Amino acid sequence: MGIVKISDDLHEEIRKASSVMVRSINAQAEYWIRMGMLAEANPGLTFSQLINEQMKQADVQIKEVVSG
Repeated sequence: MGIVKISDDLHEEIRKASSVMVRSINAQAEYWIRMGMLAEANPGLTFSQLINEQMKQADVQIKEVVSG
């Protein structure tokens, strides 16, 4: 494990987002880092497509909800 130096302003935004997303500050920062890496590696995919692919890889069964 390492230490990542970030600005106080970014840390505050991570803190606020972590409370909304019910994650620790570290977990929120890790989530944003991971999603950023995935987005850069897969520029043609949307956020939803990236999430769906991660869920498939974790063998999470996702059922599509269709409203009529």
